[in-house]
Amino acid sequence: MQRNSVLVNPKAFCSSCFNKSRSLVMGVALALLLIGSQVIAASHAFAVLHEVPSAYFPSTELHGHSEPLTLASTDSHSSSAKDLTQDKPLVRFHAWGGSAQVNGYLQWVAAQVNQRFNIELQHVKLADTSDAVSRVLAEKAAGNHDNGSVDLIWINGENFAAMKKHDLLARGWVDELHHFSLTRPEKNPAMITDFGEATLGMEAPWGKASMVFYYRSAHMKALDAVPPQTLHELLQFAQKAPGRFTYPVPSDYLGISFIKYAAIALNGDKQSLFYKPVTGQSLQAVLPALWAYLDQLHPNMWQQGEYMLRQASQLQRLVGTGELTLAFSFTAAEIPSAVNRFDLPDDVRTYVMQDGSLANVHFVGLTYNSGNKAAAKTVVNFLLSPEAQAEKQKLAVWGDDTVLDMATLTKAQNVLFKDDTVHKSALDKSLSTVLLAEPHASWTDKLREAWYERYGARY
Repeated sequence: MQRNSVLVNPKAFCSSCFNKSRSLVMGVALALLLIGSQVIAASHAFAVLHEVPSAYFPSTELHGHSEPLTLASTDSHSSSAKDLTQDKPLVRFHAWGGSAQVNGYLQWVAAQVNQRFNIELQHVKLADTSDAVSRVLAEKAAGNHDNGSVDLIWINGENFAAMKKHDLLARGWVDELHHFSLTRPEKNPAMITDFGEATLGMEAPWGKASMVFYYRSAHMKALDAVPPQTLHELLQFAQKAPGRFTYPVPSDYLGISFIKYAAIALNGDKQSLFYKPVTGQSLQAVLPALWAYLDQLHPNMWQQGEYMLRQASQLQRLVGTGELTLAFSFTAAEIPSAVNRFDLPDDVRTYVMQDGSLANVHFVGLTYNSGNKAAAKTVVNFLLSPEAQAEKQKLAVWGDDTVLDMATLTKAQNVLFKDDTVHKSALDKSLSTVLLAEPHASWTDKLREAWYERYGARY
């Protein structure tokens, strides 16, 4: 693929390539009818690679991987895991499937648990995590309490809050995991708190992510501009170079992440409000600054802000085609990986805003009606092992930060995390970063609803 290093006229872009259709989620109607709840959109904070046209990616069984087994037995569950059943147990891990790096890592995990524990791990690829939440909700409404179709689910934020509210997750199992203690939850409350919600042993921490921005350096030079370092500088950049920035609508996880970042950064004197359950009074206190900013930003965005992206995957594609100069992601390692695959040109550079980077921990939940709980726990315990966490953190693999407390590891285990990989498009993690914790989960829906009430559908 030819690398694109020149500015492209936004008017030449074919908007028809965005598919507005989206398949309905199986079971939502039944769940809403019987339980009377609405499952919210996914809040996973991870960058994207390609567009997904339907609610579920094709289900793929990940086994038979050629990667050699290199892991030694490191936990007390190893000997018993192989005796879980004479037949190989199947664990269905419902996880977002829009990243080649994440998918590749889960292939490696599947190979390891297959060889090590005789467990078959199936990655059920999702376009939207709420689809799996809806499925479990529908199964509960139908009385399926023992043999659900979802064993493990990659979640955080509002999806966790929804599953917790409706008792869709098994409780108190995380403390059983040998490797959970390596996160030092007694010293790291983020390991047992999800967007302000106590996890109550319903989900195990898996990784950490934060918002990063990336830009086309050739574009910046041609525009005689510099990458904006704050939200206010972002507005100035958009006014100087109209059409070169946009964000997805807030029904997309990356779109609502931008709204939350803007709301927090623009309300410095009111930031404490975001870490308590939202009220009508607190919402109205922070919205004026947000609306004043967005009212100025939208006319200077791509397509004058009249048309906005529905999926985060489209954001990276527009940078690759030259439509956009500046974009953002929740997976810093995704950017250099995309450059290596020629999905992004090699003049792309990654950085963080100086007024703060929205950050969160993502988790793995075990459904209440899983029929393979013992095998599923063994898989999660492996995901928390130093070997698996170190593999996940490698820039060439995924680049997702570990949740383990390095002080709890041996010298040999610490060595596993040393990664000398250098890439000119990668984020320089030696620079200091101001991290902004995710608001309480209750803010997500209220901010999204307020946005749509003011600006309407723009796709």
